[in-house]
Amino acid sequence: MPKLGQEPIRRAALVAATVEEIGAAGSLDVTVGQIARRAGMSSALAHHYFGGKAQIFLAAMRQILADYGALVRDALREAPPDRRLEAIVAANFDPSCFAPATISAWLNFYVMAQRDPQAARLLRIYRARLRSNLVHALRARCEQPEEVADTLAALIDGVYLRAALSDGSIAGATARVLDVARALTKEPQ
Repeated sequence: MPKLGQEPIRRAALVAATVEEIGAAGSLDVTVGQIARRAGMSSALAHHYFGGKAQIFLAAMRQILADYGALVRDALREAPPDRRLEAIVAANFDPSCFAPATISAWLNFYVMAQRDPQAARLLRIYRARLRSNLVHALRARCEQPEEVADTLAALIDGVYLRAALSDGSIAGATARVLDVARALTKEPQ
């Protein structure tokens, strides 16, 4: 088995420390030094691997998005073809998506995407993948899957934000979104 070098290990530690530090602060008002200390290394090493705070945060969001993507892929792999929509919605409300540090990272990511082109690009990719998955799942259920997918994507994001900004409770979130999906596709309850 090949030996894993220190760079991937340190990068992963810095990414995890970034999410934890932002979660603790509740904002991007953290320094590379704080992130590096949490990861157990010097800020010079953090700068060497990523360049700056924005790049470390974007790497952290890429990891969060990769974890989210794995959840969706696993859910779709296990779902029968006629239950793809339910699998996608359930994956979006998986408890792992509601870890306090992850919520802080997402909320700050939305703000950063308004002014940072790289963050905006990541957000567009997330939205396009969600839309694509929803459209595919809806094709057999309705005549206008693109319109319904856009509505459901907005509803998923809205329910997530509401849960994240309140008590973090996701009880019934999947069912609420699926009830709207059934109404939009005119399926029986």
